[in-house]
Amino acid sequence: MIAAVSLPSSPPPPWIPMTPCLTASSCYSCSSSFNPCASFTTSASDSSTLRVTCGSQYQAGDLKFVLHDALESSGIDASHAREAREKFCLQIGRLSAIESETSIAINRRVNLAKTALYVAAEDDSIVSHSSVPLPVDAFVERLDDHSMDFCTKNSAALRSTPENLLKSLERYLYQDKVLTHRTGSAAMLSLIYSEILKMIRLWGLLDFDVEIFYPRDLSGLPIGYHKKKSKESDHAHIMTTKSLLVEILSNLKEAFWPFQHDHTRSLFLRAAHAANCHDKSSTLEESGFELASAKAAQHRLDRGVWTSVRYGDMRRALSACERLILLETDPKELRDYGILLYHCGLYKESMQYLELYQETKDSSILKESSYSMRSQEESALEKLMTRLSFILLEENWGTPASPRTFLGNNSEP
Repeated sequence: MIAAVSLPSSPPPPWIPMTPCLTASSCYSCSSSFNPCASFTTSASDSSTLRVTCGSQYQAGDLKFVLHDALESSGIDASHAREAREKFCLQIGRLSAIESETSIAINRRVNLAKTALYVAAEDDSIVSHSSVPLPVDAFVERLDDHSMDFCTKNSAALRSTPENLLKSLERYLYQDKVLTHRTGSAAMLSLIYSEILKMIRLWGLLDFDVEIFYPRDLSGLPIGYHKKKSKESDHAHIMTTKSLLVEILSNLKEAFWPFQHDHTRSLFLRAAHAANCHDKSSTLEESGFELASAKAAQHRLDRGVWTSVRYGDMRRALSACERLILLETDPKELRDYGILLYHCGLYKESMQYLELYQETKDSSILKESSYSMRSQEESALEKLMTRLSFILLEENWGTPASPRTFLGNNSEP
């Protein structure tokens, strides 16, 4: 196990199983890029434990997430959440290197509709505590019904030119059906667009290759076009199977991030600021609202309030982080997950993920960020890890503090 300090390890908190959280510090030594999920298997009893295999010959260890176990330690039945996560893992397990970079318009191996619905099903179970899981198959059937409805009402367009067919489909989606309020997520609209195209092709009613233009602005809508007429400038707007899932989960992570003050900072810096690990001297003078927001977010977590319209939802932020880690998107997901665990009082697990981030970041291609932002993040990370080292040292000297098991509290102040 990766240890924070070189002292005898203390017993884990009662809500964390005895299974090691992270084993083998050389987890990713067989690859020069961040690849915690090159291939993996999940056990039926615990969908949060993944067997990480680098390539096809090295078995590195188990990557352990805490959310489901923590929920159950608080008396919440997480069986539906575990089942949804398992099915999500089965879908992304089909993402080969080639399939990951395949356009969603021609994707075959991964059922994107079901994968996205498994994300929704897990989050719904976490928040609603319902004894009935989200009916994923029923929602998939509704998508199929939309495909059939479009074909029934637009039979002439199906026999017309590719341009007319796609215009008819967009009119059906954005005017007649989906965008009833003229708003929507571009990622989810792209997914629905691609799923209807898939069904039309499956029924033999689409005889040309379609590409979907993904908008990079807040007001644009996904638009289909004949692939033969594509331009080189269109390539930057092609959404691949993996990038679509990353986009969906990143949107959820940002929406539910518990620290919503100052959107000019990265999510990590917002959380570091709330933990007083951010160097204020490197930023402009902060407004009273920003300071109050950070303090309020931390106060809510201390009181066991995990969800709020204005201050995010720690449970769903953790869930999004865990799934992004499974998608092997960016080592920074390990860091962001680690700082959330710090705010949950899970200090040992927090240090393990932060150390794993440190080990993998130097050999990985990180997403671009400004030098100033990167410098602030590294400084905040160093302070956080130093603080964690002292906390863990103190816990090894004496009786550990009472665990903060407040995942089940969904009250408002």
